[in-house]
Amino acid sequence: MGKRFETKTVHIGHQPLRQVQSKSTPIYQTSVFAFEGLEDVEQYYAGEGEYLYTRNGNPNQAELSDAIAALEGATAGISASSGMGAIMAGLLAVLNPGDHVLASHEIYGGTYALLNKELSRFQIELECINLNELQTLSNHIRPTTKLFFMETITNPLLTVADMPFWIKQAKEHGLAVMIDNTFATPYLLQPISLGADLVVHSATKYIGGHSDVTSGVLVGKTEWIARAREIVVNYGASLSPFEAWLTSRGLKTLALRMDRQCDNACEVARYLQQNPAVGTVYYPTEESTSFFARQKQGAMVSFTLADESKIYDFYRALEWIKFAPSLAGVETSVSHPVTTSHRAFTEEQRQATGITMGLVRLSVGIESAADIIDELERALGK
Repeated sequence: MGKRFETKTVHIGHQPLRQVQSKSTPIYQTSVFAFEGLEDVEQYYAGEGEYLYTRNGNPNQAELSDAIAALEGATAGISASSGMGAIMAGLLAVLNPGDHVLASHEIYGGTYALLNKELSRFQIELECINLNELQTLSNHIRPTTKLFFMETITNPLLTVADMPFWIKQAKEHGLAVMIDNTFATPYLLQPISLGADLVVHSATKYIGGHSDVTSGVLVGKTEWIARAREIVVNYGASLSPFEAWLTSRGLKTLALRMDRQCDNACEVARYLQQNPAVGTVYYPTEESTSFFARQKQGAMVSFTLADESKIYDFYRALEWIKFAPSLAGVETSVSHPVTTSHRAFTEEQRQATGITMGLVRLSVGIESAADIIDELERALGK
């Protein structure tokens, strides 16, 4: 098999339980697996068997996590029932009670809520820092600091911090590094190659790609993935076989979809920058993404309305571009971060990070770029 990205995404596969000839991976829609006898059960627990119980492992789950690990250049992976489940597993694999986490102040609202509200109950302390203003991590390092967390492209302001620099900084202080690569996907960047220890995806988004599945994947160092696997199993966050199968099926077209969606987003961003009804356009620059594997800036565009009071009119005026609290489907959609993804932020936090009432997050699909622009033009003119 070829080693290039596009080839690997198409030729994902698995080792069948028995010698069967199936062109596509079967859905192992089973809660348990049958054994010939007690000896086989003992072999399983001795590490010589394959599968026992789908919460503990399933071929569809393994196919997905192995494929993402291969695309990210990681040694191991684990799938989970959602992106948040995968993030939780990664955090708990590294952190212990009393540990301190450094994270970019521009993180997904669900990640912030998990760290600030849930993991704080385990005396795990979160400190959010502004990577756009800092020059070093030194002044924020404590004896208890164990993990550095950032997103490749932030949600929803689409900032791209200097990941190679910050990973190097974190490593100099002996920190584990965890990267949320959901918005970039391994098509644009593989953070493992820059020194990251763990990489997480909400596979609900671009990996699945069709807005019909909820799943997450965590890949990285074998020892931490082994611990993360225990957490996924013990916390009941395992991915269902059908959801795993759907996500793997979506993965096969990742390269094609991302190529088209990134090109469309670039055209849409240029249009929005020239529209007087638009205030600020948030879209990564070529300079900020110079360390990406491909010179594309992603498929998300965020923007503010010049007149914030027209925000309700804008959403009502949209016809075929749907308002949805998620992203990355093949259809273009919009979201409103203040009332959806970043509800967990306080008003002060939202103002500090620029997440205002007039902010629109646009997930650009694979339609004609001209049609997307025409729809936005009409809604912005209302």
